[in-house]
Amino acid sequence: MVSECPHIIVFMTDFGLNDTYVGQMKGVILSISPLAQIIDLTHSISPQNVVQGAFILQKSVLYFPAKSIIVSIVDPGVGSLRKAIAVETDRHTFLAPDNGVLTGIFQTQIIKRCISITEKRYMLAVQSATFHGRDVFSPIAGHLLAGVSIQDLGNEMDPSDCIKIQLPKCSTSDNGQTWNGSIIYTDHFGNLVTSLDTERFDASNHWQLQVGICKPIPIVTTYADVGNLQPLAYTGSSGMIEIAIRNGNASSTLDVGEGDPVRISIIAK
Repeated sequence: MVSECPHIIVFMTDFGLNDTYVGQMKGVILSISPLAQIIDLTHSISPQNVVQGAFILQKSVLYFPAKSIIVSIVDPGVGSLRKAIAVETDRHTFLAPDNGVLTGIFQTQIIKRCISITEKRYMLAVQSATFHGRDVFSPIAGHLLAGVSIQDLGNEMDPSDCIKIQLPKCSTSDNGQTWNGSIIYTDHFGNLVTSLDTERFDASNHWQLQVGICKPIPIVTTYADVGNLQPLAYTGSSGMIEIAIRNGNASSTLDVGEGDPVRISIIAK
Protein backbone atom coordinates (compact mmCIF):
# COMPACT_ATOMS: atom_id res chain seq x y z
CA MET A 1 0.00 0.00 0.00
CA VAL A 2 2.71 2.49 0.99
CA SER A 3 4.68 1.67 -2.17
CA GLU A 4 1.78 3.05 -4.22
CA CYS A 5 1.99 6.44 -2.51
CA PRO A 6 3.68 9.32 -4.35
CA HIS A 7 7.15 10.32 -3.21
CA ILE A 8 7.13 13.88 -4.57
CA ILE A 9 6.62 16.91 -2.33
CA VAL A 10 6.66 20.36 -3.91
CA PHE A 11 7.32 23.49 -1.85
CA MET A 12 6.20 27.03 -2.67
CA THR A 13 6.73 29.67 0.02
CA ASP A 14 7.59 33.30 0.66
CA PHE A 15 10.31 32.32 3.16
CA GLY A 16 13.35 33.16 1.03
CA LEU A 17 16.62 31.25 1.33
CA ASN A 18 18.65 33.46 3.68
CA ASP A 19 17.17 31.92 6.83
CA THR A 20 16.78 28.38 8.14
CA TYR A 21 13.03 28.02 7.55
CA VAL A 22 13.16 25.92 4.37
CA GLY A 23 15.84 23.61 5.74
CA GLN A 24 13.85 22.98 8.90
CA MET A 25 10.73 22.09 6.90
CA LYS A 26 12.67 19.61 4.79
CA GLY A 27 14.20 18.10 7.92
CA VAL A 28 10.75 17.51 9.40
CA ILE A 29 9.50 15.81 6.24
CA LEU A 30 12.56 13.56 5.89
CA SER A 31 12.37 12.57 9.56
CA ILE A 32 8.89 11.18 8.89
CA SER A 33 9.33 9.97 5.31
CA PRO A 34 13.02 9.43 4.44
CA LEU A 35 12.23 8.48 0.83
CA ALA A 36 10.66 11.86 0.07
CA GLN A 37 11.82 13.66 -3.05
CA ILE A 38 11.42 17.40 -2.51
CA ILE A 39 11.08 19.93 -5.32
CA ASP A 40 11.52 23.61 -4.52
CA LEU A 41 9.16 25.44 -6.88
CA THR A 42 10.15 28.76 -5.34
CA HIS A 43 10.73 30.37 -1.96
CA SER A 44 10.76 33.85 -3.47
CA ILE A 45 7.09 34.79 -3.48
CA SER A 46 6.95 38.42 -2.37
CA PRO A 47 6.31 38.41 1.40
CA GLN A 48 2.63 37.95 2.26
CA ASN A 49 1.62 38.28 -1.43
CA VAL A 50 -1.12 35.66 -1.61
CA VAL A 51 -2.27 36.80 -5.07
CA GLN A 52 1.19 36.31 -6.53
CA GLY A 53 1.48 32.91 -4.89
CA ALA A 54 -1.88 31.81 -6.28
CA PHE A 55 -0.89 32.92 -9.79
CA ILE A 56 2.50 31.20 -9.77
CA LEU A 57 1.07 28.00 -8.31
CA GLN A 58 -1.67 27.80 -10.95
CA LYS A 59 0.84 28.34 -13.76
CA SER A 60 3.28 25.74 -12.41
CA VAL A 61 1.26 22.68 -11.38
CA LEU A 62 1.08 21.32 -14.94
CA TYR A 63 4.77 20.44 -14.76
CA PHE A 64 4.77 18.18 -11.70
CA PRO A 65 4.30 14.41 -11.65
CA ALA A 66 0.76 13.22 -11.02
CA LYS A 67 -0.14 12.66 -7.37
CA SER A 68 2.48 15.11 -6.07
CA ILE A 69 1.89 16.64 -2.63
CA ILE A 70 2.15 20.40 -3.07
CA VAL A 71 2.76 22.52 0.03
CA SER A 72 1.95 26.19 -0.58
CA ILE A 73 2.83 28.50 2.29
CA VAL A 74 2.14 32.19 1.83
CA ASP A 75 0.49 32.80 5.16
CA PRO A 76 0.08 36.34 6.51
CA GLY A 77 -2.66 35.01 8.83
CA VAL A 78 -0.47 32.38 10.51
CA GLY A 79 -1.44 31.83 14.14
CA SER A 80 -4.92 33.28 13.65
CA LEU A 81 -8.23 31.43 13.32
CA ARG A 82 -7.69 30.78 9.59
CA LYS A 83 -8.00 27.11 8.69
CA ALA A 84 -5.28 24.81 7.40
CA ILE A 85 -6.67 22.77 4.52
CA ALA A 86 -5.81 19.68 2.49
CA VAL A 87 -7.33 19.56 -0.99
CA GLU A 88 -7.26 16.43 -3.13
CA THR A 89 -7.83 16.97 -6.85
CA ASP A 90 -7.82 14.68 -9.85
CA ARG A 91 -4.06 15.38 -10.19
CA HIS A 92 -2.46 16.32 -6.87
CA THR A 93 -2.90 16.89 -3.15
CA PHE A 94 -2.47 20.47 -1.92
CA LEU A 95 -1.67 21.62 1.62
CA ALA A 96 -2.12 25.32 2.34
CA PRO A 97 -3.62 27.93 4.62
CA ASP A 98 -7.22 28.69 3.72
CA ASN A 99 -6.53 32.23 2.50
CA GLY A 100 -7.06 32.08 -1.27
CA VAL A 101 -3.62 30.81 -2.30
CA LEU A 102 -5.39 27.79 -3.87
CA THR A 103 -7.88 29.92 -5.83
CA GLY A 104 -6.40 28.96 -9.20
CA ILE A 105 -6.47 25.29 -8.25
CA PHE A 106 -10.15 25.44 -7.36
CA GLN A 107 -10.79 27.11 -10.73
CA THR A 108 -8.85 24.69 -12.92
CA GLN A 109 -8.81 21.23 -11.31
CA ILE A 110 -11.48 18.72 -10.35
CA ILE A 111 -11.85 18.73 -6.56
CA LYS A 112 -12.31 15.26 -5.08
CA ARG A 113 -12.30 16.22 -1.40
CA CYS A 114 -11.37 19.08 0.89
CA ILE A 115 -10.33 18.60 4.52
CA SER A 116 -10.04 21.10 7.35
CA ILE A 117 -6.84 19.90 9.06
CA THR A 118 -7.46 19.42 12.77
CA GLU A 119 -5.83 16.11 13.70
CA LYS A 120 -2.95 17.11 15.98
CA ARG A 121 -1.30 13.68 16.03
CA TYR A 122 0.01 14.39 12.53
CA MET A 123 1.51 17.75 13.56
CA LEU A 124 4.59 18.45 15.65
CA ALA A 125 3.90 18.16 19.38
CA VAL A 126 5.17 21.68 20.06
CA GLN A 127 3.95 24.34 17.65
CA SER A 128 5.08 27.90 17.10
CA ALA A 129 2.33 30.44 16.51
CA THR A 130 4.31 31.86 13.59
CA PHE A 131 5.78 28.83 11.77
CA HIS A 132 3.02 26.47 10.72
CA GLY A 133 5.05 25.65 7.62
CA ARG A 134 7.35 23.59 9.83
CA ASP A 135 5.02 22.57 12.64
CA VAL A 136 1.77 21.79 10.77
CA PHE A 137 2.12 21.55 7.00
CA SER A 138 5.49 19.78 6.77
CA PRO A 139 4.63 16.92 9.15
CA ILE A 140 1.24 16.55 7.47
CA ALA A 141 3.01 16.25 4.11
CA GLY A 142 5.40 13.67 5.53
CA HIS A 143 2.58 11.56 6.95
CA LEU A 144 0.62 11.69 3.69
CA LEU A 145 3.72 10.50 1.89
CA ALA A 146 4.05 7.67 4.42
CA GLY A 147 0.54 6.46 3.63
CA VAL A 148 -1.83 8.35 5.94
CA SER A 149 -5.17 9.00 4.24
CA ILE A 150 -6.18 12.61 3.63
CA GLN A 151 -9.51 11.79 5.28
CA ASP A 152 -7.69 11.07 8.56
CA LEU A 153 -6.37 14.65 8.77
CA GLY A 154 -9.57 16.25 9.99
CA ASN A 155 -13.11 17.11 8.99
CA GLU A 156 -14.38 17.16 5.42
CA MET A 157 -15.61 20.56 4.26
CA ASP A 158 -17.40 21.89 1.21
CA PRO A 159 -14.84 23.31 -1.24
CA SER A 160 -17.21 26.22 -1.86
CA ASP A 161 -16.58 27.28 1.75
CA CYS A 162 -12.86 27.73 1.13
CA ILE A 163 -11.65 31.28 0.68
CA LYS A 164 -11.20 32.48 -2.91
CA ILE A 165 -9.51 35.69 -3.98
CA GLN A 166 -9.66 37.87 -7.07
CA LEU A 167 -6.76 36.93 -9.31
CA PRO A 168 -5.14 39.57 -11.55
CA LYS A 169 -7.37 40.46 -14.48
CA CYS A 170 -6.91 40.63 -18.22
CA SER A 171 -9.86 42.61 -19.53
CA THR A 172 -11.08 44.57 -22.54
CA SER A 173 -13.85 47.15 -22.91
CA ASP A 174 -13.61 47.68 -26.68
CA ASN A 175 -14.05 44.21 -28.18
CA GLY A 176 -10.39 43.32 -27.99
CA GLN A 177 -8.83 46.42 -29.49
CA THR A 178 -7.05 47.07 -26.20
CA TRP A 179 -6.45 44.84 -23.16
CA ASN A 180 -5.78 45.99 -19.60
CA GLY A 181 -3.88 44.15 -16.91
CA SER A 182 -1.27 44.62 -14.22
CA ILE A 183 2.24 43.54 -13.28
CA ILE A 184 2.11 40.45 -11.08
CA TYR A 185 5.76 40.00 -10.19
CA THR A 186 9.36 40.71 -11.14
CA ASP A 187 11.55 37.73 -11.92
CA HIS A 188 15.25 37.18 -11.14
CA PHE A 189 16.30 39.02 -14.31
CA GLY A 190 14.17 42.08 -13.63
CA ASN A 191 11.61 41.02 -16.23
CA LEU A 192 8.04 42.02 -15.42
CA VAL A 193 5.39 39.28 -15.64
CA THR A 194 1.91 40.65 -16.33
CA SER A 195 -1.66 39.36 -16.15
CA LEU A 196 -2.07 39.84 -19.93
CA ASP A 197 -2.86 36.38 -21.28
CA THR A 198 -1.78 35.97 -24.90
CA GLU A 199 -4.50 33.39 -25.56
CA ARG A 200 -6.97 36.27 -25.47
CA PHE A 201 -5.35 38.31 -28.26
CA ASP A 202 -5.79 38.10 -32.02
CA ALA A 203 -2.34 37.00 -33.18
CA SER A 204 -2.95 38.32 -36.69
CA ASN A 205 -2.65 41.90 -35.36
CA HIS A 206 0.50 43.77 -34.39
CA TRP A 207 0.47 44.91 -30.76
CA GLN A 208 2.28 47.38 -28.55
CA LEU A 209 2.38 47.79 -24.78
CA GLN A 210 2.14 50.81 -22.55
CA VAL A 211 3.42 50.85 -18.98
CA GLY A 212 4.28 53.78 -16.72
CA ILE A 213 5.42 56.90 -18.52
CA CYS A 214 7.64 55.18 -21.09
CA LYS A 215 7.02 55.18 -24.82
CA PRO A 216 4.99 52.31 -26.33
CA ILE A 217 6.94 49.06 -26.27
CA PRO A 218 6.76 46.65 -29.24
CA ILE A 219 5.48 43.13 -28.65
CA VAL A 220 7.95 40.82 -30.37
CA THR A 221 8.96 37.16 -30.26
CA THR A 222 12.25 37.20 -28.35
CA TYR A 223 15.02 39.38 -26.95
CA ALA A 224 17.09 39.38 -30.15
CA ASP A 225 14.27 41.17 -31.98
CA VAL A 226 15.33 44.52 -30.45
CA GLY A 227 18.66 46.29 -29.98
CA ASN A 228 20.86 46.01 -26.91
CA LEU A 229 19.37 47.66 -23.79
CA GLN A 230 16.10 48.33 -25.63
CA PRO A 231 12.70 47.52 -24.07
CA LEU A 232 10.50 44.76 -25.44
CA ALA A 233 7.38 42.80 -24.58
CA TYR A 234 6.89 39.16 -25.50
CA THR A 235 5.00 36.00 -24.59
CA GLY A 236 6.78 34.43 -21.64
CA SER A 237 7.01 30.75 -20.76
CA SER A 238 3.82 30.98 -18.68
CA GLY A 239 1.81 32.24 -21.66
CA MET A 240 1.58 35.75 -20.22
CA ILE A 241 2.98 38.99 -21.64
CA GLU A 242 6.31 39.89 -20.04
CA ILE A 243 8.30 43.13 -20.25
CA ALA A 244 12.09 43.13 -20.46
CA ILE A 245 15.14 45.17 -21.35
CA ARG A 246 17.48 43.24 -23.61
CA ASN A 247 20.56 42.51 -21.48
CA GLY A 248 19.16 44.82 -18.81
CA ASN A 249 16.69 45.10 -15.94
CA ALA A 250 13.19 46.26 -16.88
CA SER A 251 11.99 46.78 -13.33
CA SER A 252 14.71 49.28 -12.40
CA THR A 253 15.05 50.87 -15.85
CA LEU A 254 11.33 51.51 -16.34
CA ASP A 255 10.72 52.24 -12.63
CA VAL A 256 7.59 50.07 -12.44
CA GLY A 257 6.70 47.01 -10.42
CA GLU A 258 4.07 44.77 -8.87
CA GLY A 259 0.53 46.09 -9.16
CA ASP A 260 1.26 48.77 -11.74
CA PRO A 261 -1.22 48.83 -14.66
CA VAL A 262 -0.28 47.76 -18.18
CA ARG A 263 -2.16 48.03 -21.45
CA ILE A 264 -1.66 46.56 -24.89
CA SER A 265 -3.24 47.93 -28.04
CA ILE A 266 -3.29 47.18 -31.76
CA ILE A 267 -0.79 49.17 -33.80
CA ALA A 268 -2.66 51.10 -36.44
CA LYS A 269 -1.73 50.01 -39.95
